[in-house]
Amino acid sequence: MYLLSDNWVVQNLENALDTWNDKLQEIWELVTQTPENFKGGVIWEAIEKIHGAIQAIGIALLVLFFVIGIVKTCTSFSEVKRPEQALKLFIRFVIAKILVTYGLDLMLAVFRICQGIVSTIISTSGLGTANSTVLPSEIIQAVESCGFLESIPLWAVTLIGGLFITVLSFIMILTVYGRFFKLYLYTAISPIPLSTFAGEPVQNTGKQFIKSYISVCLEGAIIVLSCIIFSLFASSPPTVDTGVSAVTMVWKYIGELIFNMLVLVGTIKISDRVVKEMMGL
Repeated sequence: MYLLSDNWVVQNLENALDTWNDKLQEIWELVTQTPENFKGGVIWEAIEKIHGAIQAIGIALLVLFFVIGIVKTCTSFSEVKRPEQALKLFIRFVIAKILVTYGLDLMLAVFRICQGIVSTIISTSGLGTANSTVLPSEIIQAVESCGFLESIPLWAVTLIGGLFITVLSFIMILTVYGRFFKLYLYTAISPIPLSTFAGEPVQNTGKQFIKSYISVCLEGAIIVLSCIIFSLFASSPPTVDTGVSAVTMVWKYIGELIFNMLVLVGTIKISDRVVKEMMGL
């Protein structure tokens, strides 16, 4: 808990840390949400309608890619009439049709599997929520004991530090929101890339799409792991050197705190790259 203080320097730091803690808590809630429940489900309803409209285009493209596949893979019409070749083409067409028709259900199933990984990580860690970062009482007491002239450099330090912490908070939350937007984009447009499974020459597009979607879903696991690691950092906050001046004490504390925050923000920011490297994309 924060100590109540009417000192502007202390209040500035506390407000910045409050913003950071709020955004960290919001991230914790976002990674455990489903696309259907995000923002009350309003966005999901629109995505379902768009997906349904694009599904008709996907069916048309499916037929086109199927014909292209026949032309590319079969040297003559007599080859198409061979039972084993005809069966192969028929199975390919049926699988592609199922993927386009039930693609939404498939993507939701993949997302739930990845959410199960996130839930397992959270339950195993024993953390029900992210730990809050608080301003140590030693710093509050040192700042409050400073006179007016001594407080002037503290104002500059806390302005810069508070600004850094606030900016990092919004960069972090924007990255997590970006993941949700990517989930919606993939879901809405999925019938088009999934229709490429109908033609052997273009089927790699569909395979790449599914891999990319899985990587977006798995970003949640990397984000949760990053938050858990930072929460353990927050439970053991940077040491406060009480043997130095108040300005040096605050500067060293903020510097170490911002470094830890940069590690978390950087890891969240590159979570998509980390997953792609793991999956070989």
